[in-house]
Amino acid sequence: MICALGSALCFGTASVLQAMAARATAPGTGSGVDPTLLVRALRQWRYLAGLGLDGLGFVLQVVALRSLPIYAVGAALAASLAVTAVVAARLLHVRLSGAEWGAVGAVCAGLAMLGLASGAEGDREGSDALRFAMLGVAVGVLGLGALAGRLPGRGRALALGLGAGFGFGVVEVSVRLIDELSPGSLVTNPALYALLVGGGAAFLLLTSALQRGSVTVATAGMVVGETVGPALVGVVWLGDRTRPGLDWLAVTGFVVAVTGALALARFGEAPAVAEADPVRVRD
Repeated sequence: MICALGSALCFGTASVLQAMAARATAPGTGSGVDPTLLVRALRQWRYLAGLGLDGLGFVLQVVALRSLPIYAVGAALAASLAVTAVVAARLLHVRLSGAEWGAVGAVCAGLAMLGLASGAEGDREGSDALRFAMLGVAVGVLGLGALAGRLPGRGRALALGLGAGFGFGVVEVSVRLIDELSPGSLVTNPALYALLVGGGAAFLLLTSALQRGSVTVATAGMVVGETVGPALVGVVWLGDRTRPGLDWLAVTGFVVAVTGALALARFGEAPAVAEADPVRVRD
């Protein structure tokens, strides 16, 4: 659980840096996904620093997924919004309401319940059909992003957020489906390509959502997409379980943590960051 929480800390801090870079990047044309947005964002040092933290967070996420059920890791990753909120409050002087501080506390309480109730990771390896299904979902995420530009504002933000969440969810499940790391096994494992396509698509859709729509709606969609689906896959197909007799505590902790994260959805962008330093955001 320590690795899962460390991953959330990295992702939560990175989101502040990436939000600054996304808002400081010149917008492209149209209202849908902009394939060149990532290229322009990479010219921002804050985005590069955020990517570095994302890389460290991903390593910790992989370690966590090798020892914990997907539902516990997914809830911990959603808790990165609580990290973002606290970082923004302490370092950027963003004002949190009493309800938002309560949501931070709820996330912590939910994770504590999950930590007590979680058993070991499931003992099922997963079928080839599931591996190909994850690859299909990853490709579908790209298609969802292409269609998002045809939707109105709130619908577009929700579609981009859900798509990003599905992509990150594919990454969570695919890590569990990669059982051998030899080069020969990796290149023939569809889960590896699902991980790469899903992760890349998720970053593209999330970056577009930060710049082009309601960040609160997009982030809420992302939280739902990256927690509920992967948790069900872990329980139904990969054998994730709780400690004996603590199913109710795990379910309660999962719901409390995810609900608290949804209440903090506006911190998917931390909008006050760009306002706090308007002159230097293009450094």
